[in-house]
Amino acid sequence: MTEPSSVDPFSLAAQLGDRDLPPVHQWNPEFCGDMDLRIDRNGTWFYCNSPISRQRLVKLLSAVMRRDRDGDYYLVTPVEKLRIRVDDAPFLAVELESEGQGQKQRLLFRTNVDEVVAADEDHPIRIVEDPDSGEPSPYLMVRDGLEALLSRPVFYRLVDLAVEHNQDGRTVLGVWSCNVFFRLGLV
Repeated sequence: MTEPSSVDPFSLAAQLGDRDLPPVHQWNPEFCGDMDLRIDRNGTWFYCNSPISRQRLVKLLSAVMRRDRDGDYYLVTPVEKLRIRVDDAPFLAVELESEGQGQKQRLLFRTNVDEVVAADEDHPIRIVEDPDSGEPSPYLMVRDGLEALLSRPVFYRLVDLAVEHNQDGRTVLGVWSCNVFFRLGLV
């Protein structure tokens, strides 16, 4: 007899690593051209300038997306490679849960295509500041060079979890996740 799990089946922790993705990084088909598919800054997918309303289709397409060394985004199958346009990041982080405290804290994010990722050494959080306005744009590495822009509510929640930390002789504000400190800004 197995013991019941103490993990809430509806928590992000229970969904971590659930999504089985095809090995697009192993496929090397010939480039077939550009596809009139665009992902806007809010994570909405458009085909021929019309929003794709079927979430299952968006999830399917996102499973075969990759970013190549040229910086462009592609939908890849074993026999086709089509370039698509991404305005900012291909995903949007729409939910955040935290477990634990201090350095042992684990931050779990869910994207708009239901991928759940824990911020860690392989999935870092980074902040890019607009040089003119100073406005931060926070990102999380989801997989293989594909990032998620953190939605505004998720970023505010992240800032609520921030602590002060001495880094390189300066006091910075940031968060711990999986024993890694991610700097959000200066105090």
